[in-house]
Amino acid sequence: MICARYKQEDCLKLLASAGADFGFVNAAGQCAKSIAGSTQWTLGFQQAVLDVIQGGRIAYSSNPSVFSSLMFVIRANDIETLKKLVERSEIDLDEQDRNEFSAAMLAAAAGHFEAFRLLVFAGADINLRNKYGETAITLSEANKNSDIYEKVILEYALANGSHNSAGFYALHRAAHRGDIESVRVLMRRGYDFNAFDGDGYTPLMLAARGGHGSMCELLISGGARCDIETARLETALKLTRKNGVGNDAECVILDELARKLVLGGAFVKKHTKAGKGCSHRKTLKMVGAAGLLRWGKSCKRNVICKGAEVGPSSAFRWNRRKKFDTGEPGMFRVVTTQNKEVHFVCDGGIEMAQLWVRGIKLVTREAIFGKKQ
Repeated sequence: MICARYKQEDCLKLLASAGADFGFVNAAGQCAKSIAGSTQWTLGFQQAVLDVIQGGRIAYSSNPSVFSSLMFVIRANDIETLKKLVERSEIDLDEQDRNEFSAAMLAAAAGHFEAFRLLVFAGADINLRNKYGETAITLSEANKNSDIYEKVILEYALANGSHNSAGFYALHRAAHRGDIESVRVLMRRGYDFNAFDGDGYTPLMLAARGGHGSMCELLISGGARCDIETARLETALKLTRKNGVGNDAECVILDELARKLVLGGAFVKKHTKAGKGCSHRKTLKMVGAAGLLRWGKSCKRNVICKGAEVGPSSAFRWNRRKKFDTGEPGMFRVVTTQNKEVHFVCDGGIEMAQLWVRGIKLVTREAIFGKKQ
């Protein structure tokens, strides 16, 4: 403390090397560091302590909340000295100050990227919380260069291969970033493509929200489901539509939903004789490999479609003009390769009818030309 008050750099170094206690406080509640600040000797004090650590010693402290070599070096943002510290087994990378900030939190909050990277790869726990409920991850997200911090944590998760390492959801982050190569690596490691992150989102939801169409395709090919809902009743489709209707991600998700619908099948109402006859309840489904639309066992009920549209045809409207039911919202029609027109009504209204039409066209096209790789 006397060295700090009278700016005696050499004496301070000697005492620090000999094990003087930097965590000691006087009757006024001051420590050596705070005294140096009060005498405008902050930089001189800082350099003296850094020199000692660079020389292979640690500035001893019996009270880490008052003084910690690790926290001191992080605040100084001295990377070379930090490298010396993280190599020492007695240094606790996860120690927390009086506000429960860890070294990684301080680095993230201060924008000390290189220090943050060094701590992460040295094994610092980035899932620790301070007294305000913040983690190193949330603090890095508030940084204007949040992308580079996220990339560092993703690199670490990929290098270590641990699922959701230190609270970091690697697959979710890679999907959110649209990082195709990282997701391919994680696919080979058996990550759960339908797992929720801390906010209740799946990787597909995050990719959809970001409008990453190619990423959505990759995730779906790995088994990601489009029909999962969050606690807020959000789906991947709803999230991607926040970016505007018609984006690439929406098209990919609609294709998958439509494919699942028509291949799985559902009950529909089928009209007969172009609307002149009675309607019947049928199970309608596509046979994928053959590209057949099926609603029975006979050849006439297993057809290949050359067209599909939402709503009734003009001929159907005329034939049903006295029935007043041609405006049913779930109505759609197909035209077979034999030029036969067949009308169906599905549950779920016009959106479900649109999915049926999309799915019929998609599966028929894939049966003829093959599925897009």
